[in-house]
Amino acid sequence: MSLLEIGNLSLSIGGTPILRNIELSVSPGEVMGLVGESGSGKSMTALTIMQLLPWVARATGRVTFDGVDILAASEDQMCALRGDDIGMVFQEPMTALNPVKTIGEQVAEGIRWHTRASRADAEERARKMLDRVGLPSAQFPLSRYPHELSGGQRQRVVIAIACALKPKLLIADEPTTALDVVLQAQILDLLRDLVAENRMGLLLISHDLAVVTEMADRITILRHGEVMEAGDTARTLSEQLHPYTRQLAQASMHVPARAKTYEVGQGKPLLQVAKPLLQVERVTRDYPGRRTSLFKRSAPTRAVDNVSFSMISGQSVALVGRSGCGKSTLARLVLALDEPTSGAIRFRGQDIAGKSEADLKSARRDMQVVFQDPYGSFDPRQKVERLVAEPLHVLERKPDSAERREMVAKALHEVGLSPRDMDKYPHEFSGGQRQRLSIARAIITRPKLVVADEPVSALDVSIRAQILDLFAGLNQKLGIAYLFITHDLTVARAITDEVMVMHDGRIVERGKTSEVLDHPQSEAARALVTAAPDLHRAIARRLREQE
Repeated sequence: MSLLEIGNLSLSIGGTPILRNIELSVSPGEVMGLVGESGSGKSMTALTIMQLLPWVARATGRVTFDGVDILAASEDQMCALRGDDIGMVFQEPMTALNPVKTIGEQVAEGIRWHTRASRADAEERARKMLDRVGLPSAQFPLSRYPHELSGGQRQRVVIAIACALKPKLLIADEPTTALDVVLQAQILDLLRDLVAENRMGLLLISHDLAVVTEMADRITILRHGEVMEAGDTARTLSEQLHPYTRQLAQASMHVPARAKTYEVGQGKPLLQVAKPLLQVERVTRDYPGRRTSLFKRSAPTRAVDNVSFSMISGQSVALVGRSGCGKSTLARLVLALDEPTSGAIRFRGQDIAGKSEADLKSARRDMQVVFQDPYGSFDPRQKVERLVAEPLHVLERKPDSAERREMVAKALHEVGLSPRDMDKYPHEFSGGQRQRLSIARAIITRPKLVVADEPVSALDVSIRAQILDLFAGLNQKLGIAYLFITHDLTVARAITDEVMVMHDGRIVERGKTSEVLDHPQSEAARALVTAAPDLHRAIARRLREQE
């Protein structure tokens, strides 16, 4: 008997059709993969199951969970189910967490609500759950707040909240998007264990076909709110009977056509003959320790430790490493959004460390960023036109209203969105679409350097292929240099000339992308390469298991 049964489900919001005749089921102990492009209806299917829809939404059909008619259930019934029998890992951890509550409070909250446990018992269970998802209390005390954690660490807190009560059904909406590949492998192992131990059903929503193939027994592929193909995961992805399935599989392994910029002349590295665009020299960043009493603090935390590297115009470099290793901190230093404790950072020969905004204005014109969290980097009260046009204020001549709209329209078109989207608000877009807006904002000034912090982590494989092609095209056409901060080694291999591997605040390995990823020398690089999912390998393994 199925734990979750969805039949002929259709959903509209404000009269606009979102889902059409969805058929899907999840049995106890089974993993169902739900994949599709951004905006295909994956998350809306999950929100329908949780009954977290906007008040103007209208759903018809059948959604049954463990004998309960979800579409007819009252809010009191749903409150009893949510968090206890049905857990959910939301796509964006920062917006899913309460910024004014500690992580311990937030994990313990559901435990206390559903079990009536004492505060002490709930905190003990919360501590054990956080330990299990890779946040040991020695390093991550329950008193920490979400803003004190990296993106990957916040995602682990969300997973701990969802799994704390061992629900019968777990809905995981992109549960490992913000995680490095080593931690992703650990979290997937944890989810497998929970499924096996508790006979828990798992609805895994992801745009990563390799992850879904590793995890899911069956797969359902959505497009424009309709089921394109469904069946056994390995056979569906190996046979690729539907053209859309074939399109997704090809896009997941897409490598952009791009000119190599690393070698010049007789195999001489370009860095030896070209003037550096960016120079980072022996940079260190320390953060004060946490206050332990009125007059005492714990030891400072060293996030970046004696890092040095250079980049030239047109070069594409990947900075890879585990979550919390210092990648995003280093990016903020490069962008002059934070000051190093020691060392120097030069952009186009100008020392940018510790300079005022007035002194940095010329550098800001040629330096842009794509942040890791596409929702948190936008003002939700502003329309897309104003958000994408934000960097234009650093130009020497500010464009007039008509010119600004034309520039915004061009940037939106380049990232696969419509000029009509400029009159919408961020909440009207899916997570992947918001990331495209971030990229549009970054390229609108045609900068010399773009620091991209997980630029395609929120994108489905089809849009990721388009965005990587866009990055490659701008690199070749305009000579834009990229510093890609990523945990996705497939992206690093596809788009970069060099890779730098960061571990515990240090650069432990650097070299040509193919050499580092094919023949890693450091222990940190070997761990990343070993843990990285591979679609072909995953399909072959699952088919062997079925023989």
